[in-house]
Amino acid sequence: MSCQEEVFPLVDEAGNVIGQATRSECHRGSMLLHPVIHLHVFNSRGDLFLQKRSAAKDIQPNLWDSSVGGHIDLGETPYDAAIREAGEEIGLQGIAPIYITKHIITTDVERELTYCFYAEYDKSFQIDNEEVSDGRFWTMDEIEKNMGKGMFTYNFELDFGLFLKDGFSKLKMKYHGAI
Repeated sequence: MSCQEEVFPLVDEAGNVIGQATRSECHRGSMLLHPVIHLHVFNSRGDLFLQKRSAAKDIQPNLWDSSVGGHIDLGETPYDAAIREAGEEIGLQGIAPIYITKHIITTDVERELTYCFYAEYDKSFQIDNEEVSDGRFWTMDEIEKNMGKGMFTYNFELDFGLFLKDGFSKLKMKYHGAI
């Protein structure tokens, strides 16, 4: 039985689909721009849930990362991808992600147009251990103390520096209005 390789949309810097390529084409240094989502899940206390990437991941294995991250499928919106990935990776149901921003992340092996969202969630998680080896809530201070020490993915450290370091309450006020 053969397993067909995933095919990702290719996009321009504005997010318009301009083609498609396989996962391996996108992840082997081609720098083909493909869209992904990062969903940052906070609890009502303002702690941020982080996932530890599985050792089986082809990119940045065994590092702590955004709550949820994944590729956007052909024909899928970033919002729908955030909901799908949240269910697949950590078992979240009934969330309403709030869009923060998009930015391009370039590493030594890939180039991604990253759509960032956040959500508040206080219910239980069900981690998919094929994609995620661990997960827990971290305080903002705990994250700050461990930045730059090789614990977190490059992608998460970029997101943290751009819009997460001010914490949940400021994020809510800026992107969702005062609550």
